Amino acid sequence: MAAPGALLVMGVSGSGKSTVGALLASELGWKFYDADDYHPEENRMKMGKGIPLNDQDRIPWLCNLHDILLRDVASGQHVVLACSALKKAYRDILIRGKDGVSPKCDETGKDKHPAEVKLLVVHLSGSFEVISGRLLKRKGHFMPPELLESQFETLEPPSAPENFIQISVDKNLSEIIATIMETLK
Repeated sequence: MAAPGALLVMGVSGSGKSTVGALLASELGWKFYDADDYHPEENRMKMGKGIPLNDQDRIPWLCNLHDILLRDVASGQHVVLACSALKKAYRDILIRGKDGVSPKCDETGKDKHPAEVKLLVVHLSGSFEVISGRLLKRKGHFMPPELLESQFETLEPPSAPENFIQISVDKNLSEIIATIMETLK
C-alpha cells in the first residue's frame, strides 16, 4: 500500500481515538492533531449541555481540519488526526474539502482542481456496551456519556471505495497499534 499523507483515527466518543492517535503519531514520528481541540466554543457548550451536534455545527469544524491536513501534507508533514468523522460525508470533507472544492475550505482551490488529502481511515469499532463502559470511567471531557447513543445513530462505518481498516476496540492498545503499523507497510 502506498503511504497515505494522513491517517484518520475515527469512531464514536470513547472508542480510543485520542489515545490510539497520539501513540501512533509518536511511533511513526508524525504530527498528531486531536479534532476535539479545534471545536469552537459553541460546539463544546452544546455538547456539554447534552445536545448532539448537527451538520451545521460540524461542517465549519471539518473544513478547518481539512485545511490543517492539506497544509501539513502539502509541506511534506505526515499527520495523524483523531476525529469522530461519523458520516461518510464528513470523511469526504476531511479529504476534499466542502463540495470537493470550497473556497471556504481550501485556499488552494484557485487552481481549479480540488486539493485532496491522501487519507487512510482507521475505524475503531466496538459495541455500545463496551464503549459506554469506557465513557463512564472518563473524567474531565466535555462530551457527556448521554450523547453516545446519538453518535451510534449517526455512525456510518467506512465501506468501499473508502481507503480504510476497521479494528475492534476489544483488542489491547499494542495490538491495535501493531495492526495499523502492519497495514502501513
